[in-house]
Amino acid sequence: MPQSVVLVHGLRTSSTMWRAQVEALREAGHEVIAPDLPGHGARMDERFTLDGAVATIGDAVASARHPVFLTGFSLGGYLSLHWAGLEPRPAALDRVTGILAASCGTTPYRAVLEAWRLAARVIHTFPDRGRGLNDFAVRAAVRDPQLVDDVLRGGVALEVMDDALREIRPLRPIASLKRIDLPVTLVNGSLDHFRLQERRYLKAARHGELVHVRGATHMVSLTRSQEFTRVLTGSMQAAGSITI
Repeated sequence: MPQSVVLVHGLRTSSTMWRAQVEALREAGHEVIAPDLPGHGARMDERFTLDGAVATIGDAVASARHPVFLTGFSLGGYLSLHWAGLEPRPAALDRVTGILAASCGTTPYRAVLEAWRLAARVIHTFPDRGRGLNDFAVRAAVRDPQLVDDVLRGGVALEVMDDALREIRPLRPIASLKRIDLPVTLVNGSLDHFRLQERRYLKAARHGELVHVRGATHMVSLTRSQEFTRVLTGSMQAAGSITI
């Protein structure tokens, strides 16, 4: 049975990071919707706001032709859990069968975010605003040249860091998980530094599953692309067969 899959990208990246998953899902007959968040990709000239990001997810879900499986990576994972746990409950959430939240297993506490904002400001003083450092880190983590191109093709949202790190301060994913009455798959690379609270996440989820992708770093959908896609499609099938 075809489903619609909404894919929400991470910070500084864009919808192009999902190329491998988009191809696999469409080949299997599913509709794929991969929006760019404010300040990213085709919307790089916009300012990032939490309200704008939430509206982007809601609009993507509402536009789908089939029941929706919502998938987010890193920033996209945090935002997807936040949107699904909003009060009052988003009307479009009735269309969602399940959620996969990847690489977002640590609460973005204010002190950590402020430290990142300070580091980003220092990096932005570089002559290239930090683009070289960003691209070096992506190539070191991902290795596969085609997948590296997927990350970089939509542009690198260097200027979004300060806005994004400020705007996501209210996010509390554990509290959001407690309010989400849907199957939730938490996916983390075994080498990811963002999974410090993953067990608390799992405990908070009403219908949760925790999956580790062995040997994957933070960019799990790229460093272990095929395995991540298998986890995604398996989670879609499981969510579609569960009535809550």
